[in-house]
Amino acid sequence: MWQRCAEDRLLSLEEARLEKELQADERRQQQEERRVEQERQHELRLFNMLTGALTAVRQGAVTTGSAPSNTPVSLVDHQSTLLTTSTASSVPSSSQPHAQLPPGHTVSTKGTINSGLHPSVKACTPSESALATVRGAKSTEPSMYLSSRGNSIRQHQAILQEGFAQYAANRYDVDNPNGVINMGTSENKLCYDLLHKRLTQSDMLHVDPALLQYGDWRGHAFLREVVAKFLTHYCRSPKSLKADNIVVMNGCSALFSCISAVICDPKDAILIPSPFYGVITEDLQLYSDVKLFHAPLDCEDSNKDGRPFHLTVSKLEEAIQRAKQEGANIRAIILMNPHNPLAEIYSPKEMLSFLEFAKRNELHAIVDEVYMLTVFDESVTFHSVLSLDSLPDPQRTHIMWGLSKDFAMAGNRLGTLYTENRDLVDALAQLGSFHGISGTTQHQVAQLLQDREWISKEFLPENRRRLKAAHRYLTDELQTMDIHYLDRPAALYVWADFRKFLRPPSFEEELCMWRCFLKHKVVLSCGQAFSCSTPGWFRIVFANQQHHLQLGLKRIREALKEIKESSANRDSYIVKEASEERRPGKEYSAPSDNATIENSTSPPQSKSADQLKEKACSVPDTSALGPDEFVLLDCQASQPAETLDSLIGTFKQQIRSSDWLEKNTPEQSAGEDPEILDVFKVLLQRARK
Repeated sequence: MWQRCAEDRLLSLEEARLEKELQADERRQQQEERRVEQERQHELRLFNMLTGALTAVRQGAVTTGSAPSNTPVSLVDHQSTLLTTSTASSVPSSSQPHAQLPPGHTVSTKGTINSGLHPSVKACTPSESALATVRGAKSTEPSMYLSSRGNSIRQHQAILQEGFAQYAANRYDVDNPNGVINMGTSENKLCYDLLHKRLTQSDMLHVDPALLQYGDWRGHAFLREVVAKFLTHYCRSPKSLKADNIVVMNGCSALFSCISAVICDPKDAILIPSPFYGVITEDLQLYSDVKLFHAPLDCEDSNKDGRPFHLTVSKLEEAIQRAKQEGANIRAIILMNPHNPLAEIYSPKEMLSFLEFAKRNELHAIVDEVYMLTVFDESVTFHSVLSLDSLPDPQRTHIMWGLSKDFAMAGNRLGTLYTENRDLVDALAQLGSFHGISGTTQHQVAQLLQDREWISKEFLPENRRRLKAAHRYLTDELQTMDIHYLDRPAALYVWADFRKFLRPPSFEEELCMWRCFLKHKVVLSCGQAFSCSTPGWFRIVFANQQHHLQLGLKRIREALKEIKESSANRDSYIVKEASEERRPGKEYSAPSDNATIENSTSPPQSKSADQLKEKACSVPDTSALGPDEFVLLDCQASQPAETLDSLIGTFKQQIRSSDWLEKNTPEQSAGEDPEILDVFKVLLQRARK
């Protein structure tokens, strides 16, 4: 009897397994069908955009007597162009996209002041038009129910948030193997087992009536006492820190927002070296309308000291002088140690020099030490500014720390601030009711932070061991892929150099690369999300299980392979077209790889619309097409080997090597043919969907 029961049980388990596999196969098939349909729709949109572009070029040839000579626009570039030209009248001047900066020019964008970039470097903040291609289905039309500020907040979405949104909607797991791998969000996913074991112990489950009532908006006194002792010990402070100098809020983002509100007035600015953690822009700007003034760090090792993006006092001095010349009212400086996204660890001597710079200029120094315990190399020691014997300006020095990174508890939303400025503490207390933390959470955190035995002997050693192993795995793989990176033994990420894959080196191409990674179901964070002044840098988070890293890196390789093939096809097409240009009686000028609209001094030899039409695989006359009509490009008759990518590449080269876009806007073309404006408007609406 028992044997039969066992056989029945095994049979039922096998049936359940087969049923689960069948369901998984069905899900995969449905996902593949959706993917194929999305690709088909994507190709249709591309063809529609191409026909619209050809119509505009042809119309421009009629009205000006010539058309631009070499033209393919990548999808992102073309959408950015359409969005820029079609919405110029509705976007405030401060949020207009900016391209190549002339020497000494300063660009002010929404929430950010980009200053002093090298003449050969584009503006480091992504343009509104570029971000519009990322926002997906979110409508950019103002809402009649919101104020101007409300509409601005509603429509705001940066690349970091967009990447996380894509991941949150389609997370990878065993039941969703085609989901997105997140290597872009700085979260530590290596120690959930350790935290689960500790957070489910009996001392964490205490509920007291006082915890269910309103408390001190700076944080309960018992928690601030524990935090003071914790920071005294782990920051190696020479003196005991005081609980009355501590403010606790729901995360460091809330602290950034509140500090900026009480030390700055609207339109004031805070100095920050770039690249930097991009969300700080929203932390300061959305509520308080405080700007960031950048001190750009060069990725090239100009000092020959082996430290790309090296922060020095001289660079801060240059930035503060520019700010004074441009009338920016700088009230503070933000310093991150260890740094995000560089993972740089600054020495006590360096931090002291930065604080002395702040004192000389009467600036508040906001020091973010949220990664202070996330240093996984035993030979490297982190030194908190609280370990200094004395601070140059204690009343203007404020140190932030939180649980999200060092204790892998980003979801707990708890950040702490230490400052000896009691006026600042009192002002923050007035805002604490907007950013308070539940009493039970404060109790759990207090229990955790005072358990020094568990922290020092169990959690920190094991966390560092796992981080070190994951970092080594990622960097070994990057080396095999011949991708350079900053080798720093801290934080949860690696700052990696993908510049050699950008053709040409621009932020538009960087955004294309970011979207290509996303297409291959892996999220990375591109450099423009951190206001990096040089395109091509990405932050890769390694604090995840090895099989996640392995799959994520596999997808990165696939994306890079696609990018290489696309570049090769485009290059071969340009070479082929150039050889065809070298005919007797016709002047030939080789296109420059670095030619851009901004630095073009003279228009290249132009072609008529009919000549462009012949190059574009015998494209039929598109001037009579309605905005919703679609023309299939029959490339087989003339150039069967040319792909859609190569055709788009040619259009991009032609547009970039001329000033046609500057002279031919949708509104200008509407005077000659109103249908042109309609085409651009339709394409704009599709780009927003």
